[in-house]
Amino acid sequence: MGENPAFAEFRFKLIKDLLEYVILKYLREQSRVSGYELTGWVNRDYGVLVSPGTIYLKLYSLERQGLIRGVQQGRRREFTITKKGRETIDGILSEPVGEKFLTMLEKPKEEKE
Repeated sequence: MGENPAFAEFRFKLIKDLLEYVILKYLREQSRVSGYELTGWVNRDYGVLVSPGTIYLKLYSLERQGLIRGVQQGRRREFTITKKGRETIDGILSEPVGEKFLTMLEKPKEEKE
């Protein structure tokens, strides 16, 4: 049974609006990741197709804020979370509502596989 179309649109907008925090949450768990990998991860774990342009716009915004750092590795640019970024996402995830809210946006585990 598919998701209600109105709820699917609502969920997509929430994920898109909170994408910077979703990215920080993922980078907190990974050592280094490219924009391409992030695009696939958002699609797989959140069930929404976000364009690479949207991902890179958010990545560059996070980088300008000092929350992540980008490093050129050959033809790809890889990103890591900074101390400031880790403190930001840890502050959100340390609050039960923040952690639950970001986790609720993910697809159920059985749908990810």
